Amino acid sequence: MRPQTIQALRLRLLSLCILLLTMAYVVSAGKDKPRLISPGDVAAIRAVLERYRTSWLAGDRDAVRACLTQDAVLLPHHGTQPVVGMHAINEFWFPTGSSRTTITRFVQKIDELAGEGTLAYVRGRSEVAWTVEADGKSQDWRNAGNFLAVLKKQADGKWLISHLIWDDPPNERLN
Repeated sequence: MRPQTIQALRLRLLSLCILLLTMAYVVSAGKDKPRLISPGDVAAIRAVLERYRTSWLAGDRDAVRACLTQDAVLLPHHGTQPVVGMHAINEFWFPTGSSRTTITRFVQKIDELAGEGTLAYVRGRSEVAWTVEADGKSQDWRNAGNFLAVLKKQADGKWLISHLIWDDPPNERLN
């Protein structure tokens, strides 16, 4: 064989090897590609957030807690320390012997919802109004701001809130 023919065969063989390696990479990358959440998951996540919202409006503490994982983390506004786990969440939101607080308005607007596999996040804005009753007196308050919720899909397929952060201005007293 002439040297030019050998050189051409080597070049074709090298090109074929590069093509096969590229195809193998593309095929293997497709197998490892993250699984985006399904439309059914999106609906389930929206349902959890709606159940969370309506549970607050109904004053149903157990239903509020049922929307959270047992190891959930709250990251409150104004630099308040993180609240970690259900026991700490109970003490933060529902302390025994505290004044009575009733949520009178709770609106959530979802601006973004996405995720992969068993993790998702929701970003939006919320507005909350509440009444505090103590010592025979009543005070009305409101606030509005941003929130970010991270949700985890549980082994049974249910989505629950695992992390919740909100950022808003100081509470506004209405009366």
